[in-house]
Amino acid sequence: MARALLLSDVHLAPDLPRCSEALKALLRDLPADCEAVYVLGDLFEVWVGDDHHTPYLDDICETFRSVGARGISLAFCHGNRDFLLGASFAERAGGRLMAEAEVVELCGTPTLLMHGDQLCTLDAAYMAFRAQSRNPAWQQQMLSQPLEQRLMVAEMMRMKSQMANSNKAENIMDVTQDEVVRVMAEAGVERLIHGHTHRPGRHQVELPGDMSGERLVLGDWREHEGTAVIAWATAEGVELRDYSFR
Repeated sequence: MARALLLSDVHLAPDLPRCSEALKALLRDLPADCEAVYVLGDLFEVWVGDDHHTPYLDDICETFRSVGARGISLAFCHGNRDFLLGASFAERAGGRLMAEAEVVELCGTPTLLMHGDQLCTLDAAYMAFRAQSRNPAWQQQMLSQPLEQRLMVAEMMRMKSQMANSNKAENIMDVTQDEVVRVMAEAGVERLIHGHTHRPGRHQVELPGDMSGERLVLGDWREHEGTAVIAWATAEGVELRDYSFR
């Protein structure tokens, strides 16, 4: 039975070796019937442009390329941390860059995939930043800066985001139910899968026309605990699964 792997919020960084090695092990040991891997955003803790090359990043790309060499399709979605990921990175990693919200035939079922940050509409400050950071002119201005300067800006933005999130109410940092209903209805799907909130789980969604849908949330990868929540999709459905690593 063909299956697909979905994961998000790995937040790869050189100082998070357990998560890095766990991802490489997961991809290396994919079962023979795996036909696709979807990375739904925040693969990296920061991404300052496709021109950034280090031995660490090259090793990650080589791991993904080995997956593609097995005939497994790879798709990467932007996250709120790595929104500057471009087509060059996806090609370098042997895959493709997804739209920020994309309907795919997931083992025979139309499924809406996204990172999920666009669903957190109550967080007005973040939504304003999101609109700015997805603006092509703003991105071009950022990418025109020297690499070292971009790395400094990214680190400052990361620290600012952490401080801001520590002072936000929990409900503001979660998805807005009305927005979930809207995007699913607009896409014409009964299943949505995303990450971002770090709150893995399954949620029933009441859709227009007395239809019932489902929203599945992937989990973040936790360096110290050695845990993550990923998903496997087959023709029988989607299973959220704990992934433990040393």
